[in-house]
Amino acid sequence: MMKKRSFLKLLVKQRRLSAKERISNRLGYMGTGFIMIAPYILNQGNIGPILYIIGGLICTPQVWLAKQWNLVAVNINVMIGYTLYLINTT
Repeated sequence: MMKKRSFLKLLVKQRRLSAKERISNRLGYMGTGFIMIAPYILNQGNIGPILYIIGGLICTPQVWLAKQWNLVAVNINVMIGYTLYLINTT
């Protein structure tokens, strides 16, 4: 059992996160929460689309630092789409 654990530890690089990475992770969690809540209140006026836009905006630093460019594109698409939705419904 001990040999297996030491082998698995060799596969993982231990390091501390920088302050920038810690803040972006926390912002990413908060933005994900906004994006998860927004569909349920989408028909309650403008608050649903606004939460989508804010959620996409504050999720972007986390995926930018992780270099997950497909998710950066998705977040930008969410922000543009719901901005247009807000403009067209008001």
